[in-house]
Amino acid sequence: MNTPKRYLITAALPYANGPVHIGHLAGVYVPADIYARYLRLRGRDVKFVCGSDEHGVAITIKARQEEVSPKEVVDKYHNMIKQSFDQFGITFDIYSRTTSKVHYETASEFFKNLYDKGLFVEQTTEQFYDNEAGQFLADRYVSGTCPNCHNDGAYGDQCESCGSSLNATDLINPKSALTGTKPELRETRHWFMPLDRYEDFLRNWILEENKDWKSNVYGQCKSWLDNGLQPRSISRDLNWGVPIPLPDAEGKVLYVWFDAPIGYISATKELTTDWEKYWKDQETKLVHFIGKDNIVFHCVIFPSILQADGTYILPDNVPANEFMNLENDKISTSRNWAVWLHEYLDDFPGKQDVLRYVLTANMPETKDNDFTWKDFQDRNNNELVGILGNFVNRAMVLTNKYFDGKVPQSGSLNEEDQTVLADIKQYKAAIEDNLEHFKFREALKEMMNLARLGNKYLADNEPWKLIKHDEQRVKTILNISLQLTANLAILAEPFLPNTAVALKEFINQPDKKWEEAGSGQLLETGHELNKPSLLFAKVEDEEIQKQLDKLINARQKAEASDIEPAKEEISFDEFNKMDIRVGTVLEAEKVPKTKKLLKLTIHTGLDKRTVVSGIAEHYQPEEMIGKQVCILVNLAPRKIRGIESQGMILMAENGEGKLVSVVPDEKFQEGAVVR
Repeated sequence: MNTPKRYLITAALPYANGPVHIGHLAGVYVPADIYARYLRLRGRDVKFVCGSDEHGVAITIKARQEEVSPKEVVDKYHNMIKQSFDQFGITFDIYSRTTSKVHYETASEFFKNLYDKGLFVEQTTEQFYDNEAGQFLADRYVSGTCPNCHNDGAYGDQCESCGSSLNATDLINPKSALTGTKPELRETRHWFMPLDRYEDFLRNWILEENKDWKSNVYGQCKSWLDNGLQPRSISRDLNWGVPIPLPDAEGKVLYVWFDAPIGYISATKELTTDWEKYWKDQETKLVHFIGKDNIVFHCVIFPSILQADGTYILPDNVPANEFMNLENDKISTSRNWAVWLHEYLDDFPGKQDVLRYVLTANMPETKDNDFTWKDFQDRNNNELVGILGNFVNRAMVLTNKYFDGKVPQSGSLNEEDQTVLADIKQYKAAIEDNLEHFKFREALKEMMNLARLGNKYLADNEPWKLIKHDEQRVKTILNISLQLTANLAILAEPFLPNTAVALKEFINQPDKKWEEAGSGQLLETGHELNKPSLLFAKVEDEEIQKQLDKLINARQKAEASDIEPAKEEISFDEFNKMDIRVGTVLEAEKVPKTKKLLKLTIHTGLDKRTVVSGIAEHYQPEEMIGKQVCILVNLAPRKIRGIESQGMILMAENGEGKLVSVVPDEKFQEGAVVR
């Protein structure tokens, strides 16, 4: 494999509408940082860029929720995210933001260049409009049911449940995120990127030239291409974003999917005056680290934009990860079901490497994985403390005890000694191969296998027993153990940077390079060591229970906020006027030309009557036949779609709009009164 002249690493720009959580870390930022640290240790020319994505509807929605301006939202969360990354040790060369002057200029120039080449298609299309709010609705302001997986919480640009990319008009039963009302379609003018014109280029570039991409990335791209690409709007009717740089485009901004990836370019511009060699020189290797929900933007749309310009390189690889779940449930920011980075840093001071280790060991590289606090505790106590920490501590303590903290002279080597020293080189090679191919879990495993090797070597040879009758053999054992420790101080650095610093301090050797690892002669005889301390401390049950309690409390609070508040008080006499009976559904059918309505024939015990109910999206007609319901029988009749409805069945509705029938818990006599 030819080594590129330089590397440009990008990490997905986090939305500045909330803090960073462990799903973001496991999916994007930890693997990107491991890769960047590794390349730097190899002496490669590397630029690692990121920044806050500060435009788009997610920001305006957050501003509306917090009753502040979008600028106040992005300032608040940009600073919080940047500080968290700094404290956690993500080594960006620059962490910029898309509200910067350089970014506005860069994004505007990009649009204008393609516009002047005639590469956009201008169209008047129908877009959802909220009459009550008096504005057009960008895709994220529209929610509804996904036409593919039927998830009720899909957005107008994407279903986060199945990953499908959508248009707002694709949604079943769309509603406005501003007012909750059903929007109407109105005409508006926009500019479109004709992705269909780049289909042949993408098919050859992805499906032929990049067959070695991760299977999840390659498969999603192939699915998109097999379904055929359509022109995609690059502008939006919105008052927050990079304005379309045309004289007749007032009130229109660049759509965030066009604007945000250009943020990688503008961040590089801010970082170095030599930015063009990282974006336009074919000897540069460009790698995008993203989550699976961003695959289409980085593998189909952004490359099409770069290809349309014609002067930029294309990504060499896009090693997207799947999702990290939390305690067997999907991470949800709206439900506060997450482990937030800034809170972790407060709750576990000095334990950045523990979280890096757990997230890497369980990284969702090929499938969704799960983070649990019990696994966090077990991996810390059994692996970091019990294997890595235990080995280093024993090697250092025994050397201090028997040989005054100086590296002892190795004697003749037996077969086991020679095998251990040879294995160091093999583990180093395996770590490198896995990191070069974005297999971070395997690379970490090989690093820990080196610590396991040391632990086993000490346990098998028992130098604390041999010291009584074979001091020379103990010198050899501890010399080899210290050589293993010195190798770990180098090879652990991409994964556990703070631990690597501590190890180098222990062995009093801060300046060894990556290339020197793999050797059994890193420490010279007589080299003086420093006194060690414990590398890791155990995580106690009380600490874990505190985190579990926090999650449970957050979930309960979020669920409580979804509950509709109580209506105004009524008297007992007013309640007593309602006549609610148990009934049985005899017949059920859909009301023609409607999506929500079922026509039910119900035996109430008093009579058989017709009720029209808006439950067709939640129950099929055949599900209702024979089902018992609670029915308000003295509700005044009214005509619905020409059908006289003689009552109302009782349903429970949750915060997501799901309906469940209120029924007796056992078969009951029709006409029984509900009191």
